Amino acid sequence: MVEVRSVHKSFGSLEVLRGIDLEVRTGEVTVILGPSGSGKSTLLRTINHLEKVDNGWISVDGTLVGYRRSGDKLYELREREVLKQRTQIGFVFQNFNLFPHLTVLENVTEAPVAALGRSKKDAFAAAEKLLDRVGLADKATAYPKQLSGGQQQRVAIARALALEPKLLLFDEPTSALDPELVGEVLDVIKDLALQGTTMIVVTHEIGFAREVADTVVFMDEGRIVEQGAPADVLDAPQHERTRAFLSKVL
Repeated sequence: MVEVRSVHKSFGSLEVLRGIDLEVRTGEVTVILGPSGSGKSTLLRTINHLEKVDNGWISVDGTLVGYRRSGDKLYELREREVLKQRTQIGFVFQNFNLFPHLTVLENVTEAPVAALGRSKKDAFAAAEKLLDRVGLADKATAYPKQLSGGQQQRVAIARALALEPKLLLFDEPTSALDPELVGEVLDVIKDLALQGTTMIVVTHEIGFAREVADTVVFMDEGRIVEQGAPADVLDAPQHERTRAFLSKVL
């Protein structure tokens, strides 16, 4: 589903991604761990072209993201074409990013109507099912400020699902939440995993990674240091940097 090849990304003189290679198979969950500043969020943002890569390329379901290939050269797509690609790649942000002036139901229906041209009637019917799926059927007419952080993040997940994406990206979806609200969001993501949703999750929740991930990736200083099954990476890490990180967070 996802293929990342030799991806480099710099911001000025700061090299954030240093030759990333990664594959994610359809229906699998990949969890990315690593210290702050290791490039995890930047990698996620390159996968849906919120950040342009400097070198290398990324494809989702066999289609180059953000570029078209002509011979040996890549040419950047127009913004309209990139936006169309993004409808296939759901993104759940750390800080929810809900529209404060829209109700919960309106937040979930905005993109299907605006980006996919669905009728409001169909979009509302689908949104009601999604809100029920994330346990918020009774909050359809509420506004974001009336919700807890955990509820807002579950709305954000429903909003991402409303476009029926091929891939879901989560950028530290629980880091802005009070500790007692983390579980309700992780439970929704676990449910998506059980239903075969292809996901890449950047998180610090080691227990979640152990329980849900098919593959755990450990990043440091813009490189993938280690990757493999959760039992291998979390319980028997081969690299000293991975061991040092895990000794501080476990």
